[in-house]
Amino acid sequence: MSAKKKLVKKKLVKKLIKKSKASSKKASSTKQKSKPKPVAKKAKAPIKKVIKKSPVKKTIKKQAKPVVKPVEVAKVKPVKEKKVLVSNDKENIEKAVTVKRPRKSSKKPIITLPPPPVIEVSNYPKNKIKSFVISQPKPAEGEKNPYIDLARKYNLNPTFRQFIKIEGLNSQDFRTQRIDILEHGAVILTSRLSVDHYFRLCNEMRITVPESMKYFCINEQTAYYLQKYIQYRKRKIFFGHGTILDLVDVIRKNKDEKFLLPASDVTKEQIVDFLDELKITYTKATFYRTVSANLSDIKNLNDFDLLVFFTPAGIKSLKQNFPNFKQGNTRIAAFGHVAAQTVKDLGYRLDIFAPNPQNPSMSGAIDAYLKESNKR
Repeated sequence: MSAKKKLVKKKLVKKLIKKSKASSKKASSTKQKSKPKPVAKKAKAPIKKVIKKSPVKKTIKKQAKPVVKPVEVAKVKPVKEKKVLVSNDKENIEKAVTVKRPRKSSKKPIITLPPPPVIEVSNYPKNKIKSFVISQPKPAEGEKNPYIDLARKYNLNPTFRQFIKIEGLNSQDFRTQRIDILEHGAVILTSRLSVDHYFRLCNEMRITVPESMKYFCINEQTAYYLQKYIQYRKRKIFFGHGTILDLVDVIRKNKDEKFLLPASDVTKEQIVDFLDELKITYTKATFYRTVSANLSDIKNLNDFDLLVFFTPAGIKSLKQNFPNFKQGNTRIAAFGHVAAQTVKDLGYRLDIFAPNPQNPSMSGAIDAYLKESNKR
């Protein structure tokens, strides 16, 4: 029985092996058949659609924005850290503010002219004044004049008498200076006299002033006076408020121009120092000269209580016309540092001086003096 059982077992084992082989073949055949199925190909089409529809580009844009933001923040952060304004130190805050916004004017060189000499006024007794002489031409009737107003206010007798006269140079005398007017593209005019004699000499020498000429006037009155010779609107005209220092910025903007300064034989030193300090190209030309006037009609200067002078040439004319004049009780007033110094140099006594901190005008200085001398 044991032998039969063994045979049966062997047969069963063989059958099982055959069945397993057959099942494995079927499985392999099913696998091979499943591979060539076009399922994958059909799946590829939606994949392409998904790729097209998929927001790949949008995701790139969305990713690009957060990439840029941290870079910008990184640039801004060190600037905030460098600011000194975060600290509580007041000195550092002031330094940071000044460094951030420097003024344009601080870059420009500051013009420093030499200080004028100190003028001392005498302590002579302030006696009553009844009459005075103004070394200026007599004003026209109805014209406002501060010295006529002073005469009415204090019941005085005013006399207007010029101690000097102006003589213009002729074309022949001007040519001896060897100055070509047309070489200059700008003119500095300090008074109406300079305007008159500038255009007078141009006419005598048959020079046509070009329309491109630039005019720099010391005040508005001189600028408007140009209307007598040129069309005001069609020219380049600049003016200050009474001093040459008001024209600093305008002259600097036109520093490439060659400037002409029409003046008398006695020019104010302050204007020349100003132009030298600016380091511009300019030519000082004498267009007219100051000459002493003939004062033979005045018999005795001691009949007047006050003599008022505005130029050093007027004081020199006093010395020339009256060499034996002794001042005594006659008071002398001078306007300007040069005129005041000339009074002292010629041996006279200076009683009134202007401009001063209290009175910038000559009429104001005389008014202050009369308040004390004529108070009784």
